[in-house]
Amino acid sequence: MPHDKQHRYATRTEWTGNLGEGTTNYRAYSRDHVISAVGRPELLGSSDPAFRGDAARWNPEDLLVGSLSSCHMLWYLHLCAQAKITVLAYRDDAVGTMVEDEGGGGRFTQAVLRPVATIAAGGDAVLAKALHQEAHRLCFIANSVNFPIAIEPTVLASG
Repeated sequence: MPHDKQHRYATRTEWTGNLGEGTTNYRAYSRDHVISAVGRPELLGSSDPAFRGDAARWNPEDLLVGSLSSCHMLWYLHLCAQAKITVLAYRDDAVGTMVEDEGGGGRFTQAVLRPVATIAAGGDAVLAKALHQEAHRLCFIANSVNFPIAIEPTVLASG
């Protein structure tokens, strides 16, 4: 018997960058937009500065890399809790690489997650490191993209 559960996620993206002329030409409008969902704070979005965007706002590429990193972390923390490994701190300096093609489009070609987990003294560091592969296997976002994701974990012991 299948164990499929369906979940829906609804967001609204609203362009706020009409500078008075709409999209009459490529330079006539701002890429600013707001991403929202019921009951959540708004995310201020734009495009990457390379595409005339606002560097102070989130862009779709940042959000994709952040989603990969966040999903991996949440699975990892879950798996560590199940394995009785106490994680005290966690950070990930994730990087995604996107390549533009000649036609103006592009695609992500890879992402690298570099999680650093600090575990309580006496914890199983070997198992803690191995659980990153299981977290990657289970990550909803990683399972939804069509480019490779490398995981380069570090586990530190507290104390």
